[in-house]
Amino acid sequence: MSGMWLRPINPPMRDWHGKRVWVVGASSGIGEATARALHARGAQVVVSARNVRALDAWVAQHPGSAAVALDVTDAAAVADAARTLLRQGGIDLVMYCAGHYREMRADAFDLAEIQRHWRVNFEGVLYVLDALLPALRRQGRGHISVVSSVAGFRGLPKSLAYGPTKAALINLAETLYLDLRHEGVGVSVVNPGFVETPLTAHNDFHMPGLITPDQAAHAIVRGWAAGHFEIDFPKRFTFWMRLLRLLPSRPYFAAVARFTGL
Repeated sequence: MSGMWLRPINPPMRDWHGKRVWVVGASSGIGEATARALHARGAQVVVSARNVRALDAWVAQHPGSAAVALDVTDAAAVADAARTLLRQGGIDLVMYCAGHYREMRADAFDLAEIQRHWRVNFEGVLYVLDALLPALRRQGRGHISVVSSVAGFRGLPKSLAYGPTKAALINLAETLYLDLRHEGVGVSVVNPGFVETPLTAHNDFHMPGLITPDQAAHAIVRGWAAGHFEIDFPKRFTFWMRLLRLLPSRPYFAAVARFTGL
């Protein structure tokens, strides 16, 4: 019984040579850095994003890679991209890193902006799953990794639009893991703290534990190698977020109000 708790939750991914990887949301930030890290380890990397110029520049700098320009809110485009990749060979890992973030509080409720968050952060993942999941299940191997956030652990100030989408991703990943754990398909959820990306560049508050995209990519690749389900970083920050996650509502609200001054 004790050995069960020591086994990796997912099949560990350590040897990337010849592995085919699709990184969705790879034009900048965590997605770009992770794609670069996997390419350096011998993976055949396919990058997707809306920014065609950034994708073309990335492919030019990384021999053997490929790019598929993609708007993740377009279900038909996602399906076409997936069909093309599957015709060319199997997928060993798909990483969904596309994201949208604008801070929002209840006194500036903006339905259109909230819906934009849902389309990019959550519905895009569903389009990818709809396109790839049957093939991954048929081949009996592969890995699905979605990038959520510690903002999905519990409600936070200024996160009215963003946080709920990330909470949904965590729940989605947990449910997917339970459904796929006996089929050879791994599932992981990445919960970063603050990372220097275009999404965080507009924050006007102190971001504790801020790290670079390369540091984030290193933590993600290390988590996949260990077979982790949940990959969070930096530990010096996410440790406290995990503790807050365990508090009953009254002390949680009081602690967040004290720490944020809101």
